[in-house]
Amino acid sequence: MILIVLKAQIRPEKRTEWLAGIERYTQQVRSEPGNISFDYYQNAGDENEFVLVEVFADSAAGDAHVATQHAQDFFPFMATVVAEKPRINYQNLDGDAWSEMAEVTPVD
Repeated sequence: MILIVLKAQIRPEKRTEWLAGIERYTQQVRSEPGNISFDYYQNAGDENEFVLVEVFADSAAGDAHVATQHAQDFFPFMATVVAEKPRINYQNLDGDAWSEMAEVTPVD
């Protein structure tokens, strides 16, 4: 599986535009056949810092994602709203995307 964590600082004056764009992009990416999950989060201490967490079934799905029209449109859009070059953590990992956490079990 491919795990991508992206951190982006958004220009304050572009925040509304960013929110509309990332919401649209999220729905598009989630509809891709090789996408396991795609979520974005706002930093609780900085309303203009966002983290994107992307999981794809394998490297072929990741390659297919980058080749989609919506990704090709999103990258130039993102360049217009970020305050600095985003940071990325890209991992190609063996195994399933998600497994149960051993340390926590719900109690009644």
